[in-house]
Amino acid sequence: MPRVSVLLPVHQAEATLPACLESLRRQSFEDWDCVLVDDGSTDATVALARQSIGGDRRFTILERPHRGLVETLNAGLAHCRGEYVARMDADDLMTRARLEHQTQGLDADASLVGVGSHVRIFPRRAMGSGLRAYERWLRSIDGPECVRREAFVECPVPHPTWMVRREVLAAYPYRDAGWPEDYDLLLRLLGDGLAFGVIPRPLLAWREHARRLTHTADAYRIEQFPRLKAAHLRRGFLSATETYILWGYGQTGRALRRALLAHDRRPSYIVEVHPGRLGQRIHGAEVIPPERLAALRGQPVVTSVAGAGPRNEVRNALLGMGFAELRDFVCAA
Repeated sequence: MPRVSVLLPVHQAEATLPACLESLRRQSFEDWDCVLVDDGSTDATVALARQSIGGDRRFTILERPHRGLVETLNAGLAHCRGEYVARMDADDLMTRARLEHQTQGLDADASLVGVGSHVRIFPRRAMGSGLRAYERWLRSIDGPECVRREAFVECPVPHPTWMVRREVLAAYPYRDAGWPEDYDLLLRLLGDGLAFGVIPRPLLAWREHARRLTHTADAYRIEQFPRLKAAHLRRGFLSATETYILWGYGQTGRALRRALLAHDRRPSYIVEVHPGRLGQRIHGAEVIPPERLAALRGQPVVTSVAGAGPRNEVRNALLGMGFAELRDFVCAA
């Protein structure tokens, strides 16, 4: 049995798949196999895969009718034999030492169910200021504590970088809930108290292009993310109460409030620093300044502030008041 099975779903990937496969074949760690699952491609994807693989017996190609990513991933998992399963996408590239570093990371820490890594997004000319800020934020995630702390901001571990223990994925198959399957899986793992680590170095070149599922699939539309976060907040941080304090009522705060209402969770107070809002009521919740929070200790606080800088200011203010992150408050965006 191989130590690592690489799970590689593909669909209409003729332009990028050969380079992806070459980056896998160049790995310094050689004890792997690859389950390549074609999701009903109608271009030359499968022919190019066979041509690139040649006689390399470490590859298995599965051809299936088009069913979408979630079914394709679960179908591929059933054929993965390795102790660890490494995710990969057909438009990305592994650095030569990726599998080596991640295998070492999981071997060294039995408390981790999986590890990801940092990424380098390419081509650089396609990156605007928002994408550059996102890459910097991802590179600030340096271990399991940080993954857990930042989990409701955005998905803190890019899915194509994951390496997960196979028995964990068998117990937590991917599901289609109408929102991103990878982010949903990570929040399910964390919600059950499991730890997910990060190798703090860029082990994957993550290709940005207009055809990525994150830009085209309904599950990745921006309105799905508050729904996903609200469902998992209801399952965990807000499971024992119907009310919470919401810090921040900008675009992200409003979207999260609406999503939480679907789970019968509503803010009792809204914290704002804008003087024009103080003392008003928003959907029945009194708008209060941060100084009032000390007298309201015991009520869970959800901060929904966009931007790493402002979010850290709020986090530090709460910590300075003696609030404990993940027990008394959680940061979302």
